[in-house]
Amino acid sequence: MASFYTTFGFFFASLQLVNAWSTFTVPHISGQDDTPALLAALPSFASNSTILFKEGVTYNIFTPIKFPALNNVEVRIEGNLTYPTDIPTIQAIVGSSSFPGAWFSFTGGTNVTLRGSLNPKWGWVDGHGQAWWDAQQQVNRPHGWAFSKITNGVIRDMKLWKPIGWNFATSGSTNLHAFNNKIVAVSDTGSFPFNTDGFSAGGTNMLFEDNHIQNGDDCLTVGSGAKNIQFRNTYCEGGHGLSIGSLGKGGAIADVQDVLIENVVMNNTLYGARFKSWTGGNGLARNITWRNIAFHDVPFPIYITQNYWDQGIGPRPNTSSINNTHIQDLLFQNFVGVVKDVPYVEGSCVSDPCWYFVPGATGKEVAIFDLYPNTAVNVVAKDIFATTQSHSPVAVMCNSTTISTDVGFKCWDGPFIRTKAGF
Repeated sequence: MASFYTTFGFFFASLQLVNAWSTFTVPHISGQDDTPALLAALPSFASNSTILFKEGVTYNIFTPIKFPALNNVEVRIEGNLTYPTDIPTIQAIVGSSSFPGAWFSFTGGTNVTLRGSLNPKWGWVDGHGQAWWDAQQQVNRPHGWAFSKITNGVIRDMKLWKPIGWNFATSGSTNLHAFNNKIVAVSDTGSFPFNTDGFSAGGTNMLFEDNHIQNGDDCLTVGSGAKNIQFRNTYCEGGHGLSIGSLGKGGAIADVQDVLIENVVMNNTLYGARFKSWTGGNGLARNITWRNIAFHDVPFPIYITQNYWDQGIGPRPNTSSINNTHIQDLLFQNFVGVVKDVPYVEGSCVSDPCWYFVPGATGKEVAIFDLYPNTAVNVVAKDIFATTQSHSPVAVMCNSTTISTDVGFKCWDGPFIRTKAGF
C-alpha cells in the first residue's frame, strides 16, 4: 500500500485562502437551546469562516445541528456542549420525519475542520448516555457526528463523554485525517454502553491515528465502499474490535480495498481483529492488513466469519446460496497478547447462548477462521504470539475444506501449530 502521506500529502499542507476570514462566536443564553441561533447564522458563515463555541461556556445543544455545505470552514469546540438530559425529548426528535440522522450532521463541503480543545476541562461533548444505558433504552437513539461527503476534512482533538451511541461516521468523505480524539463511553453502574461505535469509516483516503476509544462496540468499523483506509497508533478498550463489515447483507455487492490497521492496543475487548460477511452476499474485500496488535484479556483476538447473521433474531438460518463476499489478501501479523479463556459474560450478552457464542469453540482460540468454501484466497496469520489467562495451550478453529492455501497455522480445530506461512 502506498504511503498515505506520499499519496495525499498535499491535503495536509496549509490552506491558501484568498478571501477574508470571518469568525462567528455561537451565542449562549442560560437554560435555553443554543442551536436555533447557530442555525440562523450558518448561511452567512458557510465559507471562509470559523464557527466558535468559546471556552468557559457550556452550550445547550437541545436540538440537532445540521450544517449546510461548507467551504474552508473550521468548527471549533472550545466550550462544552451538552445534549438534553431527558430521554423522551430526544426520542421524540429522533423519531420525527425531520431528524437529519445524527445530532451533529455535516452534509458536504471542502476543507472542513472539526476541532476540539486541548484544555482537559473544556471541549467536552456530554451525551448523558449513562441514563440510556441504565434504562437499557434502545428506541430512537441518535447517532452522534455524521461527517459526511466532505473533501479534505479534519477531525481533531475532540472529546466525547458518555455518548448515547454511534460516535463518528465518515460516509462518502474523501481525504480525511482524524487524530487525537477521545471517546469515553464507560458506564459507572455496570450497565452496558450498547452501540457506542468509535469510528465508522466509509469513504476513501482516510487516516485515523493517535485516538483513544473506550466504548461498547466496534472501535473501528470499515464499511462497503471504503478504500485506502489507515488506522494506527490507537488505544481501544472495552468494545468489539477492529472490524471490517458486516458486508453483503441481503445479497449486497461489497467493495472494500486497501485497509491497513496497525500499532493498536486492544484492552479487555471482545474481539481484536474481526471480519464479518453475510452468507448470500457478493463483491470483494481485498488487501486488508492488521499488524502490530497488542491484546490483553481478549476472548477472540483474530476472528473471521463469512457466515454472519443477526444472532439477535434467532439461530443461523439454513441457506442454499452459493454466494458470499470474496476475501483476498488478508493478513494478521504480529499479534501479541493474552487470550481471555476464563469464564465470563460480556456486557452486551442478553441471550442464552450469547450472541458471540461459537459452537465447538473451547475459548482458548487465538484465531477462528469461519470461511465459506471457494471464496477465500491468501488469508494468513503470521507472527502470532499468544498465551491464555489459564495458561492452557492456545488453540485455533479452521476448516481445511474451505481454503487450500497456507493460513499460517495448521487449519483444524485444535492446538495452534504454526506453519511455513506463519513465520
